[in-house]
Amino acid sequence: MATTRHAHTVWEGDLTEGTGTVTLDSSGAGSYPVSWPARAEEPNGMTSPEELIAAAHSSCFSMFLSAVLGKAGTPPTRLTTKADVTLQPGTGITGVHLTVEGEVPGADGAAFAKAAEEAKAGCPVSQALAGTKITLSASLAG
Repeated sequence: MATTRHAHTVWEGDLTEGTGTVTLDSSGAGSYPVSWPARAEEPNGMTSPEELIAAAHSSCFSMFLSAVLGKAGTPPTRLTTKADVTLQPGTGITGVHLTVEGEVPGADGAAFAKAAEEAKAGCPVSQALAGTKITLSASLAG
């Protein structure tokens, strides 16, 4: 069964001086301030699209890796995954680096590395970041 999740952003002002708030609607987990300086320079207590992508990628990858390891008969006790998403202003997102550390009874380093590669390739967020069709509906407030 397909699921759809929702978030929205309200932005006020131009790119460099403006600010916005992104709200996680489906979960109700919160609203978070965003700005261009927080995206291109220091966060200063605000989030960015890249940080949200990193959160999505690290959690998706961890879930997928847990499934891969479980199917191999070596379910993890713990996985700690870090995603680093790099933005180069004027160019865009230039890379994502995943770092995972696992506690996996019964698995050796080679088996864990192989499972991690499979998770990197199979995780839906990895697949979306590799190239996805993006569509848009736009309207002016009436």
